[in-house]
Amino acid sequence: MSLETDRWSRHNFWGVVIDAPDVAVLARFYAQLRGWSIHRQDADWAALDAGEGVGYIAIQRNPDYVRPTWPSRPGAQQMMLHLDFEVTDLDAEVDRAVRLGATVADVQPQDDVRVLLDPAGHPFCLYTS
Repeated sequence: MSLETDRWSRHNFWGVVIDAPDVAVLARFYAQLRGWSIHRQDADWAALDAGEGVGYIAIQRNPDYVRPTWPSRPGAQQMMLHLDFEVTDLDAEVDRAVRLGATVADVQPQDDVRVLLDPAGHPFCLYTS
């Protein structure tokens, strides 16, 4: 049995599932952003493989998806969560994320963190420690 088969035959995975209007666009974005592979994908679902550990990110199609606002405003669509990714070179990784389709948010509350919006509008953070 290969290591990949061993990994995906486990039964202790946990993950985060993100709604999006277009599964392929968001799956490709996060796979390229993190250097992960897309384990499984169809028009309604994709699972991203970090290559180690037991966590994953999945994307599910939601035709009624509404982009959240950042920062939040009363009465506007709220974000349900955001993803944080540690990086070693913040400026270089922000530039790369933008080239992949992210947008830098107008509001930046910390010096060592950059809030970006993925192609579907979900806020996510790149940070250094």
